[in-house]
Amino acid sequence: MDKLEHTLDDLKYDADGLIPAVVVDADSRQVLMVAYMNRPSLLDTVRTGKTHFWSRSRQKYWMKGESSGHTQDVRSIYTDCDKDTLLIEVDQHGAACHEGYYSCFYRRLGDDGQWETVAGKLFDPDKVYKDRR
Repeated sequence: MDKLEHTLDDLKYDADGLIPAVVVDADSRQVLMVAYMNRPSLLDTVRTGKTHFWSRSRQKYWMKGESSGHTQDVRSIYTDCDKDTLLIEVDQHGAACHEGYYSCFYRRLGDDGQWETVAGKLFDPDKVYKDRR
């Protein structure tokens, strides 16, 4: 086991072997998305410089942008004081959100108690993900 692998073993993964990863734009600090990583996806993220995740809903390993081409180049990876959450600073190429928005956090709770869309789409998901609907 190399030094990197030993360091990744110091993290606190949940019972399913996952750790939450908050992904932010390295320049603006805008939160782009929250996803989960397992040890192999984190190891590949570090080794390739591209973000890789584990999808809990699809039970599938995936690289960000593998379908859309909207990849993330990793600048830095941090962990919190408990070592149970990651913060990943990236250079985002295109949209981070599979719904076509730059950030997955494009809805704000309005004064009327309703969710309002506060950003514009960068792409049409129906054209990018032809097999998703």
